Amino acid sequence: MKILVFGGSGLIGQAVTWDLAKDDQVETIGIVGRRKEALEKIKEWTGSEKVRAHSLDILNREETQSLMGKYDVGVIALPDRKTSYNLVHSAVEAGFHIVDMLEEYHKRPDPYETEGLELPQGKSLNEYGDWLNEKGKENGMTFLDGMGFAPGLSNVTTGEGIRKLDKAETAIARVGGIPSKEAAQNHPLRYMITWAFEHVLREYMVKLNVIKNGEVVEVNAMTDQERFKFDKFGKNEELMCAVTPGMPSFIDTRPQLQEFAEKTIRWPGHWEGIQTLKECGMLDLNPVEIKGVKVSPREFFLSIIKPKLQPLEGDRDVCVMWNTVTGMKDGKKMRVDYYMWDEADPKTGLSSMARVTGFPVAVGAKFTAEGKIKGKGIVAPEDGIDEKIYSEFMDEMEKRNIKVLEEIKEIK
Repeated sequence: MKILVFGGSGLIGQAVTWDLAKDDQVETIGIVGRRKEALEKIKEWTGSEKVRAHSLDILNREETQSLMGKYDVGVIALPDRKTSYNLVHSAVEAGFHIVDMLEEYHKRPDPYETEGLELPQGKSLNEYGDWLNEKGKENGMTFLDGMGFAPGLSNVTTGEGIRKLDKAETAIARVGGIPSKEAAQNHPLRYMITWAFEHVLREYMVKLNVIKNGEVVEVNAMTDQERFKFDKFGKNEELMCAVTPGMPSFIDTRPQLQEFAEKTIRWPGHWEGIQTLKECGMLDLNPVEIKGVKVSPREFFLSIIKPKLQPLEGDRDVCVMWNTVTGMKDGKKMRVDYYMWDEADPKTGLSSMARVTGFPVAVGAKFTAEGKIKGKGIVAPEDGIDEKIYSEFMDEMEKRNIKVLEEIKEIK
């Protein structure tokens, strides 16, 4: 099989490429980006002759679709929505299978997650989502939408928990990328950059949909904060989480839930620090005038803090997951929990965030090329990795040393 990685020189794209290059069933991995020299460095880093570098302006739809015709499936590992949405449109028109890692659910685009999206004239957001879905089905293509960590691995496990019950009532996903406990002491906000920090801050400031009491309601990010102890895999850590965007497909694919939300995990102190910055106006986008110069508070803040959040030598990151589904099984109130604690791999130099985002994307692309994911049009991870292939998918995660613990117990 031949797989194309758009954004192959980025951190997640590198992880996808590295993983696919080790797979004997993958004949060719094309990596796509604007800068040829960056792509060649990634090719050299993988040490694989299967990697091909393609320097390309992804916004050039004709050239992009021409390249798609030479491969079986594509991976979208792009950091910005303008190129990502443009690429999705190109793939849908071309009938080219794709797997995306971002948290948009393109069938029902979130109005707060659309920067860079250029809507076709006369179409609303939902109409455009419906068009992408129907056009994809018409052209026989599969678009596995949001197949990284969160969304992605979190969707897959939570979806399995729902299937294990006769009637699922609540689903709460808690996920996050954090510095190791030691590294957290080296950085303000007890945070370290493993993902574009501009994107992280934006997620803290938006509104999003959750399900409460069986109804879809809009809430502010950072609400419903929760402190908990993570005591699996030999750990004993106090962590905190708060509602953020991340798994929007569940609003559409699992409307029967009475409660649903995704929460982002951080070390204690992080959310308090962010809340103080919000209250002070430091995360606002509207410019303020300072001695005759107009400055966006958030851009000013980013210019100061980003250098302080860069990993120092020896710093490692961790990705944490604790997802909980409750409901009824055989007349009993039951609870299904999924736990993960994943650390950076010093042997490969891949961060934990790159691993738990990139490897599910890579496996999703392989499964799509093999025809194991049957859906056409826009397919959410919780539906794409269904009960028939869930165990196989989780076996693939285990082979990559991504360990997920499942616990099922009766609620007394």
